[in-house]
Amino acid sequence: MRIEDCPGALCNSISAAYCHDMFQPLRANHSANAAANARSGDTEEPEFVVLDVETACSRVSSICQIGIVGFRNGAVTFEYETLVDPQDHFSSFNTRIHGIAASHVLGQPCFTDIYDILQAHLNGRTTVAHSYFDKGALAAACRIHDRAMLQTTWLDSVRVAKRAWPELPSHRLNVVAKHLGIPLNHHDALSDARAAGMIVVKAIDHTGLQLSDWLAPQPRKRASAPPPPAADGTLKGQRIAILGESLNGSLAQLIAANGGRIMASVGATTTMLVVAADEPFGYVRYDAAFKKAEARRLSGADIQIVSATALLKTLSDRRDV
Repeated sequence: MRIEDCPGALCNSISAAYCHDMFQPLRANHSANAAANARSGDTEEPEFVVLDVETACSRVSSICQIGIVGFRNGAVTFEYETLVDPQDHFSSFNTRIHGIAASHVLGQPCFTDIYDILQAHLNGRTTVAHSYFDKGALAAACRIHDRAMLQTTWLDSVRVAKRAWPELPSHRLNVVAKHLGIPLNHHDALSDARAAGMIVVKAIDHTGLQLSDWLAPQPRKRASAPPPPAADGTLKGQRIAILGESLNGSLAQLIAANGGRIMASVGATTTMLVVAADEPFGYVRYDAAFKKAEARRLSGADIQIVSATALLKTLSDRRDV
């Protein structure tokens, strides 16, 4: 489904459904001294910081909210949050996700205004983000605003969660937070950052691995071959790529059992991309495989993009016939 631009009247009606006060910056000090005081204002030097951003539209550079939380010895040492004027339009799709509309960022700082503060909090530190979407958004914003890339060591808390709790059906932030009993106001940048940090804290406690262990590169595992397709079945003749699960996991096994051939990636002969996430797909749309499949579909290629839930329902319905 294509992300539609949000007309002004619609944006206003959507934004009216949200309490404006809930989006006031936790720290609104963006003066010249704010950057200098950012690091000195931390009560303790954190072992790591956590970053989360929300964006105004499909362009990842359109940052409209930033949350940063510092952690040391399993506890929060500082929090920083602000709304940001992205100097870009607001999509109704994104506004429905996080509740931030154009009216909420009027008079708020733009990215260049807070760049020095971000440098003070992130440079030279380990920065956690739940998936590398936030890393990419920050890099894109630095690029279009002609600012140097922030010098920090990145750690993906999705990878941490997958290693610590491989039994979970999904490692999305809200799923892991619920499993671990972590409070979360999902898609609020400060709450998301705090929750991602607590996932790392709990993973350290759960596994005994220290932060340095999580940062160390993991040896590559040899990928297992996908299961061969059954000789017959509902999906016979379909060449199916999977986004969000392994090539030999339970979803792949089910597809193969129904005659579908598992593809290692989206290619010229792929007829279906199955996404292991619920619709609307949200930030999954930024994945290279999704974008490639969508581009092929829009160019007229015979390829479907479906959620795993929708595919499973189709298979179930056909079994009931």
